[in-house]
Amino acid sequence: MSFIRAYLRASTADQDAERAREQLESFAAARSLKIAAWYVENESGATLDRPELFRLINDASTGDVLLVEQVDRLSRLNEADWDTLKQRLSGKRIRVVALDLPTSWGAAGATLDETTQALLDAVNRMLLDVLAVVARKDYTDRRRRQQQGINKAKQEGRYKGRPADLERHATIATLLDKGVSWTEICKATGASRSTILRVVNARKEDAQPA
Repeated sequence: MSFIRAYLRASTADQDAERAREQLESFAAARSLKIAAWYVENESGATLDRPELFRLINDASTGDVLLVEQVDRLSRLNEADWDTLKQRLSGKRIRVVALDLPTSWGAAGATLDETTQALLDAVNRMLLDVLAVVARKDYTDRRRRQQQGINKAKQEGRYKGRPADLERHATIATLLDKGVSWTEICKATGASRSTILRVVNARKEDAQPA
């Protein structure tokens, strides 16, 4: 029996990764399906460093369904990393169902003959690739425009950078000293792994002799 495993992602701790939960629940309920497990994290879709996504893959059995709101929740990856993720998914024959990809909906609970299923899987693989490329382009375009804005602000003397959350950084540092794992720190503080990395790097720089 296949299980439906829902994946929710937001890029930063300031965003609500749970935002699409109701939509996924409604999608499943309309098809008399039950979501067996939820995987939620605040990590960039442009990186493979996503513990909850890979926990989902590790938990999944052959033929399980990965349910997402949109393909860009699953990937804003570059081509090489997207290929790596696809290999991990195909290794367990995990079927991706995305609400913004109607042709994928049939994989959620539908019983199809072998030929029809193979054809549908092939179509969905192609469309997933297309949407993943579009999501990556959107990501790189936004990053480029953001950097252009920063460069202009710097030239005009208006750029001050994003202020650090010093209190949260201090909490992260304390937890690191206690040997708490990055995953547990993310859960406890709401920080992303990139924020923890910034704290680690800042401490390394402070520790260097003048």
